[in-house]
Amino acid sequence: MTFDVGRIRKDFPILDRTVRGGQPLVYLDSANTSQKPRQVIDTLTEFYERHNANIHRATHELGEEATEAYEGARLKVARFISTADETEVIFTKNVSEAINLVAYSLSNATALAGPLALREGDEIVITEMEHHSNLVPWQLLCQRTGARLRWFSVTEDGRLDMSQADELINPRTRLVALAHQSNVLGTINPVAEIADRAHAVGALVLADAAQSVPHGRVDVRELGADFVGFTSHKMCGPTGIGVLWARRALLEEMPPFLGGGEMIESVWMDRTTFAPPPHKFEAGTMPIAQAVGLGAAIDYLTEVGPDAIRAHEQELLRKALPALADIEGLRILGPPTPENRGSAISFELDGIHPHDLSQVLDDRGIAVRAGHHCAWPLHRALGVQASTRASFYLYNTAAEVDALVAGIRHAKQFFGV
Repeated sequence: MTFDVGRIRKDFPILDRTVRGGQPLVYLDSANTSQKPRQVIDTLTEFYERHNANIHRATHELGEEATEAYEGARLKVARFISTADETEVIFTKNVSEAINLVAYSLSNATALAGPLALREGDEIVITEMEHHSNLVPWQLLCQRTGARLRWFSVTEDGRLDMSQADELINPRTRLVALAHQSNVLGTINPVAEIADRAHAVGALVLADAAQSVPHGRVDVRELGADFVGFTSHKMCGPTGIGVLWARRALLEEMPPFLGGGEMIESVWMDRTTFAPPPHKFEAGTMPIAQAVGLGAAIDYLTEVGPDAIRAHEQELLRKALPALADIEGLRILGPPTPENRGSAISFELDGIHPHDLSQVLDDRGIAVRAGHHCAWPLHRALGVQASTRASFYLYNTAAEVDALVAGIRHAKQFFGV
C-alpha cells in the first residue's frame, strides 16, 4: 500500500467526530492507547455475531471456528515479530501481565529450587526510564527472593548512561529488563548491545516493547532479548489482550504463573502435570474475541507496512521537534532530534502546569496526556514534577502538529506567560 494518511484516516471512525462543542478531534495520545480502524471493529462484531464460543474444549462447529480464529491470531503475531515458532507466543491481558508472568514464574522457580531460581546476592538490572510496569514487578521479585535491584541512570539528553554497563552487568546479574522504546522520552534503547553483554555473563534479558512494536518493524531474534512483551491496545487492536514472546527453551523450563483449566495435561488429587507452551501459561478462559481483534489489527498494520508507518512518524517528528523547541520556555524531555527516538514527545512549559496546559488544549479539541506517565522515578531523575506528552501514530498529520504548536502558544497567552 502507498502510504496515504488521508485514506488511512478514513479507516478510523472516531477521527470524524467533534469534541468540546464542535472542535475537530486532534488525537495525540496514542502512546496511551491507539484508536481502532473499522476493520478491527468489524472483526470483533463478526466474531460475536457469527463465531462466539469457547476455544479448545468444544467439538461443535462454533467451537472449532473460535479455536481456529484464536490460534490463527497467535500465528499472525508470530509472523509479525518474525519468529517461526508460534508456540513461543503467549497471550496475556496486557504487557504488564506479560512482565509479571516472567517475574512470578522466576519466583516460582526459586521456591521450587528450579534452574531459573534466584538467590540472595543475585542482581536484577533495570533502567531509570522504565514504566512502572517494568519496575514494580522486579521490586516485588527482589523482596520475595533477596535479590538486589540495580539500574542504569539516564543522561541529560534522555539516553541510557552506557558508561555504567560494565559495572552493572556482571557475573551476579541474572536478569536485565529494559524498555525498547521509552514511553516518556521516545528514546530507542540499544537492546541488542545490552543483550550481548548480559548473555556473556549468563543473564537473561526482557524487553518491554509496548512502545516499539506498534510503530515499526521489530524482529525479536535480531532484538536479542529472551523475553519481549507488547500490548494490543497501542497497536490499533482491542484492550484486554497482550503478548509475551519468549524463547521456547525458557518456556519449557519456567513453572506456570497461574493454575486452572486449559493449562493442564493431567490432574490427580495430589498432583498435576502441565500442558506444553504456550498453553501452560494460558489458564482459564482467555480473551478470545480480543485475540481475534489483535489478529485483525496485525493484518491492518501489515497492509499499511511497519516501515511506512515508521517513515511517516519520522516526518512528523522532523516537523514537531524543532517547532516545539522554538516555543520560548518549552523544554523537550529526551532526544531533541528524530535519530533513535520514537514519536512520543514529552515536554515541560515554564509557568504552566501540565494539567492546566492539557485542559486548554482539550478545549481546542487536542487530546494529549499530562502527568508522570507511569514513570515517576524518571521524572524525578530529570528534575521534573510532571510533563505533557504528545504522541503521534500512523493517522496523524502535519496539520495536527501545527494545531498542537498553535494550541501551546495560545495557552501561553491565556495564562500570560
